[in-house]
Amino acid sequence: MRAAVRQRSSENLGLLSWLEQTAADVVCLQETRANDDQVADALAPALADGWHLASAQPHLKGRSGVAILSRTQFEDVRIGLPATEFENHGRYIEVDLPGGATVASVYVHTGEAGTDRQLEKERFMAALTARMADLAADNRDAVLCGDWNIAHTENDIKAWKANVRKAGFLPAERQWLTELLESGWVDVVRRQHPDQPGPYSWWSWRGKAFDNDVGWRIDYHLANPTLADRALSARVEKPGAYALRWSDHAPVTVEFGD
Repeated sequence: MRAAVRQRSSENLGLLSWLEQTAADVVCLQETRANDDQVADALAPALADGWHLASAQPHLKGRSGVAILSRTQFEDVRIGLPATEFENHGRYIEVDLPGGATVASVYVHTGEAGTDRQLEKERFMAALTARMADLAADNRDAVLCGDWNIAHTENDIKAWKANVRKAGFLPAERQWLTELLESGWVDVVRRQHPDQPGPYSWWSWRGKAFDNDVGWRIDYHLANPTLADRALSARVEKPGAYALRWSDHAPVTVEFGD
């Protein structure tokens, strides 16, 4: 996140400039890779402009970290997935907003097929499933936004044939997302853009991936059905050119009606 603040800042194209211009009421951030004080310091201009911040710092320096910015004060903040090994990993934070909605910022790490890192990813996925079941049972409007590091279908990754055995497109990961959707959660962006490739939200910095739109759609808004039915639009704010990028991800913005 601090890199996104610095990136293109001299050209007024970084994260802080985006926050000045966006009409969003809530912004979820992932991979802040900073402690809470460092996050607040990096976002100080935005906080001075009236944004409210909740953050969950990583347990290991330079990894993970999630945060939520809101134009209104939070009614409650909950960090981590309680009673799991991920309670203090900086991969999950949720807030209650005035009006009764819960918003969560989620970071599912990349993983690596056939390694302990992949097993850890799968344990986090299981813990997240349990939390999402609790949210669904509460009958509150809720949306979980973030970097899930899983492309669900062939329409969510341009070079899917080259990635069928790699983390991020493994059958078990894709099935996990399928089961979340079958349990009632709605992939809001896909509902707004059915039966088409993309819109991708991540592109490698290497080669011509960005220019040729060889991307992945791994940044999701999963909402409960009542809230999802109020979605008016969903878009990926892809920069117009490689030179205008301030992250390897692009913001994914969903507009909900009252």
